[in-house]
Order: sequence, then structure tokens, then C-alpha cells
Amino acid sequence: MNAPVSPAQFAAPEGSTPVMAQFLEAKAQHPDALLFFRMGDFYELFFEDAEKAAAALGLALTKRGKHLGEDIPMAGVPAHAMEGYLARLIRQGFRVAVCDQLEDPAEAKKRGSKAVVRRGVVRVVTAGTLTEDGLLDARAANRLAAVAIRRGRAAVATVELSAGSVEVAVCGPEDLGATLASLAPSEILVPDRLFADPAVKAALDGAGGVIQAVPQVQGEPQAARARLERLYGVASLDGFGALEEAEVSALGLVAAYLDLTQAGRPLTLGPPRRLAETGRLAIDAATRRSLEIDRTQTGARDGSLLAVIDRTLTPGGGRALADRLTRPLSDPVGINHGLDAVEWLVGRRALRRALREALKGSADVARALSRLSLGRGGPRDLAAIRGGLHGAEALSAAFLAGGDALAGPPRDLANALIDLTLTPELGGLLAELDEGLSAEPPHLARDGGLVRPGFRPELDATRSLRDDARKVIADLEARASAEAGVTFKVRHNAVLGYFLETTAQKAEALLRRGPESPFIHRQTLAGQVRFTTVELSDLDARIAQAGHRALAIEMETFEAWRAACVAQASTLQALAEAVAALDVAAALAEWAEEAGAVRPVVDGSTGFCVEAGRHPVVEAAVRRAGDPYAPNDCQLDGEATEGPRIALVTGPNMAGKSTFLRQNAILVILAQAGAFVPARSMRLGVVDRLFSRVGAGDDLARGRSTFMTEMVETAAILAQAGPKSFVVLDEIGRGTATYDGLAIAWAVTEALHDRARCRTLFATHYHELAALEGRLTGLTNLSMRVREWNGELVFLHEAAAGAADRSYGVQVARLAGVPPAVVARAQSVLERLEGRDDASGRLAQLPLFAAVAEPAPPSGPTPLELALKAVEPDDLSPREALEALYRLKGLAQ
Repeated sequence: MNAPVSPAQFAAPEGSTPVMAQFLEAKAQHPDALLFFRMGDFYELFFEDAEKAAAALGLALTKRGKHLGEDIPMAGVPAHAMEGYLARLIRQGFRVAVCDQLEDPAEAKKRGSKAVVRRGVVRVVTAGTLTEDGLLDARAANRLAAVAIRRGRAAVATVELSAGSVEVAVCGPEDLGATLASLAPSEILVPDRLFADPAVKAALDGAGGVIQAVPQVQGEPQAARARLERLYGVASLDGFGALEEAEVSALGLVAAYLDLTQAGRPLTLGPPRRLAETGRLAIDAATRRSLEIDRTQTGARDGSLLAVIDRTLTPGGGRALADRLTRPLSDPVGINHGLDAVEWLVGRRALRRALREALKGSADVARALSRLSLGRGGPRDLAAIRGGLHGAEALSAAFLAGGDALAGPPRDLANALIDLTLTPELGGLLAELDEGLSAEPPHLARDGGLVRPGFRPELDATRSLRDDARKVIADLEARASAEAGVTFKVRHNAVLGYFLETTAQKAEALLRRGPESPFIHRQTLAGQVRFTTVELSDLDARIAQAGHRALAIEMETFEAWRAACVAQASTLQALAEAVAALDVAAALAEWAEEAGAVRPVVDGSTGFCVEAGRHPVVEAAVRRAGDPYAPNDCQLDGEATEGPRIALVTGPNMAGKSTFLRQNAILVILAQAGAFVPARSMRLGVVDRLFSRVGAGDDLARGRSTFMTEMVETAAILAQAGPKSFVVLDEIGRGTATYDGLAIAWAVTEALHDRARCRTLFATHYHELAALEGRLTGLTNLSMRVREWNGELVFLHEAAAGAADRSYGVQVARLAGVPPAVVARAQSVLERLEGRDDASGRLAQLPLFAAVAEPAPPSGPTPLELALKAVEPDDLSPREALEALYRLKGLAQ
């Protein structure tokens, strides 16, 4: 969190230079941000800002002038390379205020030779308000979030400024952490008084992103409502639904922050989309880390569920798929609408391929539109709009060509097709962009060259004058000579500009014509006389201004197109969302066909039945290695009528317990995200909360041991899990003494069975828990099957009914490379412990420092070694070689 700084620290003292006074004034407005101060071709930083930026960016720290008798530290970055430096600062948690020149230096000189160019802060760049392509991940959302709690209700409002989308969700304060984790905001605004609330602090700790404290007054409902009405230009918020106080407060915090960071610039945002309180599957931060939904536990995208199933072809589709996976639905009706779309496309391969081919040419309309709306867009954003509109036409055409006239597409696809249909206004905009925007426009409008030749005749004439001035002058010279009847030469100098020059002898006739002559006398020299004409004077002025005029016409055209796009913002946003929805549906259908996935049956029951289920990430990895994947069945029922409520999973390490647990949780996420699942079949009663406590790790930053972290997460599960929840637990209680851990695991199992009554998979090495099968009616035992073959342990990775009889820990230690002497000693200790009924007695029999004998080396060569040494392979016939092989094999046995 950035510490507040007093603006009084930056008051300009008497005697400050005009430029330094400007800097200090701007800095006083944004004391907690690094100020990028535009001076010519550079952005300069001064004082402490320079020192911080130099350290963060590796810049040279220099000095410029004096302030209060002290040298002024200074660092700078080139204006054309600013984006790269901004990205590095934002990643390090800084905020940057950009203070630009607001007028041309030539305009400033008109006020006097010592006048200073006007400057002002045009935006404040923060982690949650980025819009530039170079600063964003094209396939990931970049959200600014705000938290508010009013009347015992919590709300989280988010805006994705780069796409213009706004959402708000309400929840109980206990669900605040899960809601924030599902949104993964880059920056979170929190009223200062909420930092004293332990529940809010815990929620923020697991949310990630930069935390910004804001004044509580900005979230007061009355002020927040007025701010939102100004933002959307409405007289009342009633059109957005019956917003609760907490929702209004959270949205008001976002509006205030955007007004500050965008320097009051008008914004084009979609109306706030309200997320139903029970409309999403709640997944807390610990569960997300454990299941590696969109990021692995190391923070990488590769290796996550999202990376394995992502077949999207557009940036917007990539973001939409990530949103579906990280925020699955919990409404069976909505889930089945999504599954209908995927199933429809799975059955129409030719149409799906045509759609995916059309999607390859689609551009990121949402982000291009946002930049244009904020005044940061360029000609290439117009080209993206043009490409997106052509892509929409291609997608609609693909449906018309490959669709089924008798069986139309399901609801979600039909709605997308409606939004893809170009309105007359969008059709006109596309026609104008096709006709006028160059095929490969420049990055910046001020670079020129964005308007096609022939689109604006006055621009063509100005360009011709600018680019072909010599030819135009030659034509005028020839016409003037023919009209005057004398030979003229067009000359130019700094005093007269362009003029017609002829000899004094030939000029006599022209001078006698008087005032009626079109040739106006300008200057007489010893041997030449110089004339001008009205046309030449006008041409002189036009040539001098042609470059500026051509650029001005192009800028005017660009602004007209930009305004036309902004005027169609809501329609373009709907079109962008439709393209993303089609991309996601087609991508999920493509992956389903590749992976052999099937449609799950999703209903409102408490059942969970999977036949031959597979973990998509693990399966992809083992198949790359050329190995088969062992599928597994799993059946649970919260009512304990069609299956157990809890399955207790035992078996040795490396047998696949954790994979089995994660696999079934992943199948829940895929099904409720509207995706097919890798299984022979699946029936799922919709889950409202998903918990996964798999794997161990300490939390040094908060002073928590592995066991403490485990207990905190277990406590959260016991407090929040209910009959519709799905829980997977691995090795609860292992971080403490054996009997303590067993007691905790026993009590947790009973609580989940009797009070939470939720579907649970519980993996443990406490075989004593298997006795609960006879005590709890809704509990069954499963074990991961293994086989011993010639003293070796073979993992079958199959879940079977019944409890494991042993953990095979010593065998696993040997497989892991533990020295043979240690393995032998462990086996000896294990046999002694297992041979007595009294554990304390068993341990008392063991010497405190037992000698660990290394295996004695053999006294001489073994018979096998002697026989092998006697074999001369080059002297053997094929028959003799075969006989020798059988003989050696016999000795080995």
C-alpha cells in the first residue's frame, strides 16, 4: 500500500523557476505518485522521484539547478520509450502521474519569449487502470476492484478499463475472500477504516494485487450515488436495478478513483453488470492455488488447467475462457445453456472449423474501443475496429453457410449471432473505414499516412502540393510564360518567397500594362525584374503550409472516425462479447473432441457420479511422455442415499491419492464452467462452494508453520462448508504429534459428515480412520491399489473399495533413493514396531543409537560375474549365444 504524502511538502517557494514551480504544483496534486514531467523529447523526474526511479529502472541520476540552495536530483526517460519504463515501474508497485505539455511551444512564445509551455497531469497510471497493449497481457483481464461493507453486507465492484466492462457482486463478509480471489484484481481500493477489520484483512491477504487505501468518505452512499449518476450521465441509478448500499458504495469508490487517475477525462463504460449472490461457484484463494486453475503454484500459466484446455483464437476469447474457469456458475440452468452451445458445435465439425477460421482474422475490438474512448487510441485501433467488424460478418456468413435450417443454434449461440449482426450505423462506419483508412495505418495519428488517397480530395491536393511542389511550380511557370508572352523562371528566397523572374528587357512590356496586369511587380535588379501573381502568392502560402495542413486534415479525419466509434460503443462492446463467446464455445468443443470429453449431466441434486474420470493436466503430461493414464470412478452423494457422503482414501505416497482428489475437484470446475469433462460419464449435483486442502506449505510472511496454515484452512472449511459444498482434504493433522494428528483428522471427518453434510474426499495415512466406516453411515473407504512384484512396488493408480492395509513407506523411501543402509534399518524398526501390541513398549526395545551396518562388500566375484566374464560374444554362433543367455539367466535367479 502506498503511504500518503502531504501536498504541503511540494509547495513552490518564492524564487522557484517557472518550470520548477509547474513541477511542484503538479507534484502537490499527486504526492504519492512518481511524476513523469514532459520536457521536450523526454519525461524528467526530480527530487525523490528521480532517486526512486533511478534505483528501480537503472537510470543515471544527474542534477539540474538548485532548489532551496540544494542540488536538484534528476533522471529522465525518452518520451518514445515511455511505455517500457512505465511497465517496469507498475510491476514494482509504483503509481505514475504523467504530466504532459498541453500546448505547442510556438503557442507559448506568442505570450512572450519567456513564457512557459502549459503542462498538466493527463493521467495517473496504476496497476488496475492500464490500457496500453504493451503493458497488458492480451489473454488476461486487468481489473480494478473496490471493496465496501454496509449494513453487514459486502460488495466488490470491478472495472476492466481496457475493455470498458463494469461488474458488481454482493456477498456476506465471510465470502469476501473467495469473491476477490475469483476476480484476481490487479489493484484493490479499500476504505481506510476497513483495515481494522480482521476478516477484511484476511480476505485482502489472499487476493493478490496492489492494495490502495482510499478515504471512507468517498464510499458514503449519497456521494457515491451522485458520482455514479455523473459518470453515466443519468438522473437516477434505478435503471441499473435495485442496487444495495454496499454496491453503490463500491461503485462510487471506483468512479472516484477513475476520475482522479484519468484526470476527469470522459469515460465510455458499460452499465454495471450485477452478479447474483448465488450465481457463482465460491472458490477461496487456497483452493485456487491448490487446484492450479489458471496459474500453477509457482505463478506460471503453463501447466495450469487453463493452459491445457485453451484452444481460443482471439484475445477476447482467451479472457472470456479464463473468466469462465476461474468463476464457474452455480446455476444449473445457466450451466446447461453453456453446455448446449458446446454440444451443438461438437456435433458440427465443418461449421466449427469454418467459425475458427473466421475467428483467426478477428481483432481485439474491446480494448481498441477503450483506448479510443479514453483518447489514447491511434489509427491501428481503428484498424482493429475495422477488422473486428469484418470478422463479425465472416462469422455470420459461416453460420448461414453451415448452420442447420431445421434445428437452429441453442440460446447462447443465437444471442451471439444477434449481436454479430451489423446495424446500419456500424455498416456505414465499416464502409467508411474500408474506403478511407489505409491498409497499414501508422501507430500514431500525428505520423500521418492514415487516410487512403482519393478519400478526401482536399487532402490529396494538399499532399500533392507538399510532395510534388516542384511539378506544380513548373506547371504554373509554363502557364505564366504563355499568358505573358515572355519567358519566366520561378525563383524562391527567404524574403519574397516564390516569384517570377525575367530579364529587364522582356519585363518592359509587362511594366507598361499598369494596374490591370495580373503580373504584380515586386522587385527590380540590375539585370532582372521580379513579379508575382495572386495564384503564385496563394501557392507560396499553400506550399509553406501544405505539410501542416495535410496533417491537420488527417487528424480531423481520425477524430471524426474516433467519435463515430465512441458513439457506437455499446453496440461494439456487445459485438466484442459475442465474438468472445463464440470463440470460447468453439474452443471448448475443439478441446472436447481432442480429449475425448463428454457432456456432464448437471442438476440441482447433491449427487456426484463419475465413471472413468481423468485429470486433464496430468493426462496431458503422461501422454507427452508416452505413458497411459489410469482413469478412476468416484461416487458421492450429500444425502448418502445413492452413494457415500465421504470417501476416505488411503494408500501409499506416489500411488495417486492427491491426483485422484484434485481430479474430481477439477471435473466439478469444468462442468460448472460449461465445459465437457474427460470421463466416460458424469452426473453432478451443482456445487455452491469448492474447497481443496491438498499439499502443505508454511506461510513465513505471516509467521505460520505448515501445521498452522493447514489448521487455518481447515477451520475455514468447517465454518463455511454446507450440504451443497464439495471438499477435498489431503493428510489433515500430519504436521503434529501422531495421536494429536489422528484425533484432529477423526474429529474433522465427523464434523464434515454430521454437521456440514457435504460431499468429501479425504486422503489420509491414518489407517485407524478406516474404523469410521462402521460408525458413520455416510462414509466409505477407498484405497489406491499397489502390487509388489519381486520385491518392487508397482503403483496401479486405481481407486478401489476398501482400506489400504499398509502405507509402504519404506518401499517408497527406497524408490526415492534413500541409502540402502537407512532403508534396511527402517525396515528393521518397522518389523519390531509391528510385532508388538504396545507402541511405547515397541519403542522402548529400540536402542537409542542403533548401529547402522553398511552392507558388507562381497568377498569375491559371484558365479554370475565369473560366467559372464567367460563369455566371448564375437566367438559365439547364434545358437551358442542363445544357450549362454539362458545359462546366465539361470545363474541370476
